[in-house]
Amino acid sequence: MDAPGPLGDFLQARRAQLRPGDVGLRDIGPRRRVAGLRREELAQLAGVSVSYYTRLEQGLSRGASAEVLDAIARALRLDVHEREHLERLADASRRAPRVRRPRPERLSDETRDLLRAVDDVPALVLGRRTDVLAWNALGHALVAGHLDPLAPQDPARRPNTSRLLFLDPHSRELYGDDWTRKVRAVVGNLRIAVGRHPEDPLLAELIGELTMKSPEFVELWRDHRVAPCDAASYDLHHPVVGEVTVTQQTLAIARSPGQSLIVCTTPAGSPSEQALLLLRQAAPATSAVPPTPVPASR
Repeated sequence: MDAPGPLGDFLQARRAQLRPGDVGLRDIGPRRRVAGLRREELAQLAGVSVSYYTRLEQGLSRGASAEVLDAIARALRLDVHEREHLERLADASRRAPRVRRPRPERLSDETRDLLRAVDDVPALVLGRRTDVLAWNALGHALVAGHLDPLAPQDPARRPNTSRLLFLDPHSRELYGDDWTRKVRAVVGNLRIAVGRHPEDPLLAELIGELTMKSPEFVELWRDHRVAPCDAASYDLHHPVVGEVTVTQQTLAIARSPGQSLIVCTTPAGSPSEQALLLLRQAAPATSAVPPTPVPASR
């Protein structure tokens, strides 16, 4: 029998997280052998046959219609982001896999200009696998001052924020009590990335590495939560300037699909703003933003 695949894994995980009482079904008590909904219960709620739903969850049926997916999404009580993820997984399951090693992500000239334009706040550009494609001097000093500021310019040396958060002690200490909330948001974003790019071998390698090296990642990944990491505030414990609270906002870069600009802001006049001013003074003067290439004269 074929492996369930990403679609089947997602359906199984979300079904296991629902209790009969959550959807108006009667729980028969201690004799129940599964904590979540049974397949037949989910099929009943979605209005599909048990055999069809079983084949879908086992990866044996790959042609679910939009109507069926909508019914299953309602039965599983998925939110809008989880529904989009379900649709992407179903669409990917219909296509024959085309595994090829992608080219390194590139930073456009417009994105370089944008990063320099926000030089007064910490900022990073992340690729679709959470690789750091570029950061400004303050962004580097805030989140990874222990790393080479020029590392993002070499695709073979680019830091990866997911890898740092789970495997680098500095990053764990930086987020302190907010570390669990931060990595949960990162895993939710990785789930979205896998749904959008199911054939990306480098993304699969990253997931595999984190699975092998981090029990915390395994636990969060098994949960199959899907949520974009768009904006959140974190209390950071910085080794140079001490306590600083920042709001991290994720902005999509229009001409570079899959890439995002992460900016960290603080309230005007706050102690955290003063801490970033001190950090700016302490940061190396060398620019971490690669220069925009100058067109050759003809």
